[in-house]
Formats: sequence, C-alpha cells, structure tokens
Amino acid sequence: MKRRDFIKKAGIATAGAFVLPYILPSGRLFAATGNRKVNHVVLVLFAGGLRNIETVKQNQSNLMSTMLSDITPFSAQAGIGEVLPASPLPNGKRLQEYGTLMKEFRFKEGPTGHFNGHITSLTGRYSQAEINLRTNPDFPTIFEYYRKHNDDASKSSALNSWWISNALGPYPALNYSSYPGYGAAYGANYIQPSSMISLDGYNALGNPKNFTQQQMVQVEKIRSFCDANFANQYAAESVGVVNSVSERAQLDAFISDLFQDAVQGAGYNNWGFSSYASNDLVNLYYTEKVIQKFKPELTVLNMQDVDICHTDFTQYCNLLRRADWGVSHLWNTIENTSGMAGDTVMIVVPEHGRNFDSNTVIDAYGRPAFDHNSDATSREIFCLIAGPSSVVNQNKVVTQEYGESIDVLPTIADLLGFKDRIPGGLLDGKVLSEAIK
Repeated sequence: MKRRDFIKKAGIATAGAFVLPYILPSGRLFAATGNRKVNHVVLVLFAGGLRNIETVKQNQSNLMSTMLSDITPFSAQAGIGEVLPASPLPNGKRLQEYGTLMKEFRFKEGPTGHFNGHITSLTGRYSQAEINLRTNPDFPTIFEYYRKHNDDASKSSALNSWWISNALGPYPALNYSSYPGYGAAYGANYIQPSSMISLDGYNALGNPKNFTQQQMVQVEKIRSFCDANFANQYAAESVGVVNSVSERAQLDAFISDLFQDAVQGAGYNNWGFSSYASNDLVNLYYTEKVIQKFKPELTVLNMQDVDICHTDFTQYCNLLRRADWGVSHLWNTIENTSGMAGDTVMIVVPEHGRNFDSNTVIDAYGRPAFDHNSDATSREIFCLIAGPSSVVNQNKVVTQEYGESIDVLPTIADLLGFKDRIPGGLLDGKVLSEAIK
C-alpha cells in the first residue's frame, strides 16, 4: 500500500485497533490550591542501572558532558569516541547549572531490579516484590495521588498526566495500584513509543480500513468490549478504563500524528547522530511531543538502553552519552515550550546502580560487564533537580550522602501542592529540601 494512503487511513485505524490498550483513563484531576510551587513536573527515571563510578564520580573522562559540569570533560577512548551533536543547552551551559545535583543519593532497600526500582520511585515506598508481569503495585502511584488529591474540577482530563515507558519489563502495570480507593480510575495516559510509534508499528496494524459512519457504530462497540476486557485483566475491581468522547478524539488525532511523523521521518533523525538514535532518544523525542501538545502537569518517563551493561560495557558507555544528551534536549524543549517554560521542575534519577565487581563477560574492547545484584555500589545513585530559580536552588552540588528513592514522590507532591492531602502512613520519604526552596 502507498505510504500516503497508509497515513490517510491511520487516524481511523488507531481509533479501532491501536489506542485502546495504550491510552488510559480520564477522570478527575486536581489543581493548585495556592500551595503548589510549580504547575508542571517531569520525572525522568534515568533507568537501566547506572554506576555512579561512570557518572557523578567519574574522574577521568566525563560520559555525561551535557548534564554534569564539575568533572573532567570527555575524551575519546577505544570504542567510545562518537562525536555527539552540539549541546542542546544554550551558551555552553550544563543541565546541572539549572538546579541541584545530589551526588550521593541512595536506593536503600529491596532487590536492585528494574521492577523494584521503578515501584519505589513511583510509589514512594520500598518493595520486596519479585517481577510479576501481571501485578500492579501494592501502594498508590504518583499518578493516582496526583489525580485523587488535587481538587480543581476544571482540570479533570487525564491528558494532564502521562506515563511514557520504554519497551522492556512490566511497565504498563506500574500506572496504577491495587490499593483500595485508588486504581485504574486514577491512572495516567500511557504510551510506549519505542515499540509502537514506528514503521514496525504501522506494519503491526496490518492493512487499515476506512469505515463508514454506520460501520463506526460497530467499531465503537468493539472498542467498548476491548476497554472492558483490558480493565478486567489488569484491574479486576475497576469499573474500566475510559476517556471521554472529546478526549478520545484528541488522543486519536495525536497518535495518528505521531505515526505520520514516524513514516515521514521522525525528528530525532535530524538530531545529528551518526546512526539510529537509540530507544532512549526515541522515548525522549515522543515525550517532547506530548509536552508540546498537551503541556501535562505530571509527566513520567523512563529510559532503559544502558541495561546492556550486563554484556557490553563499551556500548553501555556509548548509550549513556546519548541518554545524557537526550535529557538535556528534553530540558531545552521544556524551556522553549509556552506554558511549560519557567514553570516546570524536572527530576532526573536512576532507579538503581550497578555492582562494584564485574561479572565474567568481556566485550570486544576487553572491558568487563557489570550486573546489579544488591551490593553497596548498586544502591549508589544520583539525583538532579532542575527548575526555575524561584523554586530550585541553582548550580548547587550536595556531596554528602543525602536523599533516597522514596523521597522523589513526596517532593513531586510538594511541588504540585497536594502532599498534605495524601493520607498519613502511605509515604515513608521526605521532601528534598536541599534542592527545593
């Protein structure tokens, strides 16, 4: 089928075949009461497992040259010599200069696995859970807290809350919990761009069909059936996962635009990289699309590519450099988006670290690989909080051990003004006052 015809048909195809499992509910959103410090928060789970040794403790060659500014600049090494595009930040600044860098953050409890690390940041509680592809968190997520404990009915659309994940792992289940009184009704809109918004995603849709108005009545019945099935599978006690008709139309049009963008040549292909941008950069790119279109009050995304460190340390370093560049690009987009600029805090934190000792795998350049098996080094992470100078301490570095993963959610709740409405006993962490004014 011709590309033009495929694009033309994509909008209707997505309405009947694609959006349902990936775009989640509408419901009450809740806005400022005078206590919030900013109107937008973006949480970047710099995921996949990073060793502080290669990041904030690097004393030979800085692999994060657009985010970090107080360590030795990068110099090419065998296999790690890609010339990256120019820094996306203006005037040679580093992301660190826009806020506070906490070098000795900690993931203190629970297995140092991706599932546990994500649950901890998203729920504000440590977890001993093992990976279970069908299990929602036991405690409410940041999305649920945000949507339930704000109280401005004028912002009732779930378009204000987004969870954008990479492809690896049970990430859709982390949208909402099984905790009584919360659940799917308070989940975020969810997309997984690196696996779906692509030419392969188009191919997965098969041969889209133009539907008549009469046929669309039947399509809507099928949609309702699939919505109910999806809700029953992932949230048995939920009444279902829904968007209003008008919101659904916006989402259908948005997803169709994303597919058209992919087919015509996504913008990340013009960022200046010598080869495919990497899944992390794809995720960041489509997060920017969400931000530019909807200007959400709460956006959470994760990154996963550096998990290749289990087998290929050299590629881990290369993908870390790309992810570093991409996060700075995201911040530049935020600062150049009307409605977000000057009114957004971005928090960047890995979900866990990596072991001090290597495993037995050696890559093509003779470098040993590293797992994450809960040794002390795998609990060492960093946290970088960027934002307006009226809210976030600028160009500040905290070198002593301070802060842990469970503190991320209370800090977001404080920034968006709903922390005091969260029932007592649900959160174990504190607000990161070293960074937040």
